[in-house]
Amino acid sequence: MDPNLYLIRLAQFHPSFRKPELEALAVLAGVNLELVQYNEYVCPQIWPCCFATVVYEYWYYATTDDIKFAPSSAKFVALVLIADSPYCIVRIPTISAAATLLTRSILSKAIYHLWASAPTYSALHSIVRTQSSHLWPLYEKSSFKFTVDVFHGSLSEADQKDIVDDFAYLPFNGRVSMKNPDEEFVVCQDHEHGAGITTQTLKMIYFGRLVGRGGRKAVDTYSLKKRAYISTTSMDAELALLTANLTLAQPGKLFYDPCVGTGSIVIACAHYGAIIMGSDLDGRAIRGKGGQGVEWSLGEYGLGGRWLDALIGDITFSPLRGADGAGDYNNSWRRGNVLDGIVCDPPYGVREGLKVLGSRDGSGKEIVWINGKMAHLQDKYIPPKRPYSFEALLSDILDFAANMLVEDGRLGLWMPIANDEEIEMAIPEHPALDVLSSCVQPFHKWSRRLLTYRRKPEGEIIYQERGKEKPAQALNGASADDLNNFRKRYFQSFKSAAESTSTDALDSIVPKKQ
Repeated sequence: MDPNLYLIRLAQFHPSFRKPELEALAVLAGVNLELVQYNEYVCPQIWPCCFATVVYEYWYYATTDDIKFAPSSAKFVALVLIADSPYCIVRIPTISAAATLLTRSILSKAIYHLWASAPTYSALHSIVRTQSSHLWPLYEKSSFKFTVDVFHGSLSEADQKDIVDDFAYLPFNGRVSMKNPDEEFVVCQDHEHGAGITTQTLKMIYFGRLVGRGGRKAVDTYSLKKRAYISTTSMDAELALLTANLTLAQPGKLFYDPCVGTGSIVIACAHYGAIIMGSDLDGRAIRGKGGQGVEWSLGEYGLGGRWLDALIGDITFSPLRGADGAGDYNNSWRRGNVLDGIVCDPPYGVREGLKVLGSRDGSGKEIVWINGKMAHLQDKYIPPKRPYSFEALLSDILDFAANMLVEDGRLGLWMPIANDEEIEMAIPEHPALDVLSSCVQPFHKWSRRLLTYRRKPEGEIIYQERGKEKPAQALNGASADDLNNFRKRYFQSFKSAAESTSTDALDSIVPKKQ
């Protein structure tokens, strides 16, 4: 076996995020990571029948070559393509680098130094005996334990004991310690699975020594269920931490969220040591109620010292942007290149039309005084807003990132996508930004992407690549539907799909429960 091979046991959550997270963590750790074996994730697809009102007892999932049933109670039927195996083999130069790699990983459970892999136990033991004997003396006197990890199958305690006993030839003379061993060895069984497979059939067996564990405990630490100040749009801890990982949040870096809301993403960035700041269209979201706001939440986690400040404003009227406001990338916003990361989950304008600061006619307003104080400086002040195009907002965010990010700084941008080609939104591009990854979180009727961008060095930018100009309707007083094609088609498409899909049509394409 190659002495630099390691087995990563991945979590079975958000499969499209797993590879980008590993690559980002390798950048953070300065580790030369090579993926040797990885089951690539295939983006979700939703069947045309998924919006029917008929109740079925199963969700339908599929890998690239089969369909399997997973019990659920759902009012729709969905076909989702997922990764086939949680086991990933990588090549890393040193054990210390491997141990460092996963310390903050959200989607990796553990990493093992791979001693052997084979489709049968006889072949596995042959490899262990002939190719790993030089490692045995290193653990001869250490306390140890064995664990058996099974994917798409199950083993009784007696079967697991038999598997462990078959490794008795290893000269480990230390005591067995199930709670706090010096060394932990693992046997991983990966089974064939899918429609028509009724018995457990081994696909591959792995054997290795534990090197390090992932950082999934942070998901529980920052769970929204335990947080006092949240809203209906607060991002869950797992996705917020993933956003922080993919954008390389770390000590000594300055991160900014222009749609900070209740602060879920910046709290995750602060967890990893970044100095954070944010802004929001509605200052009440930042201040919170009863003294409980974003700053208070950070203090509850002991992260208050990493909160720089907050601004009241949106991306079109941010003091960070310079005096020109919205404008051409090449001629405005020249205060930049100071942010190491930008994280952003902007409002999609579906539940209510997207708005930004300003009046519909673009004119200014006279200052209003209340009890001798200017109204716009009071806590309960609600500034005037006007409708705005979601596509234009995405363009503004990319322009902002291109000017404010340092070279190789990252932007993590969430945006909606639809499970229908007719209402698909293209990935926004910018000549100064490279798209590093596109990770998908599927929902019932739609999905959303986390797009991760890297700010190019100046020498790599070709400004002529800049595409079409911002649509004219982005700045006028059009309706919310006219300004947001995704919002308009979202409702139209799903309504028509539900009306046009009959039970007979569903029966023709959905497998019956046996």
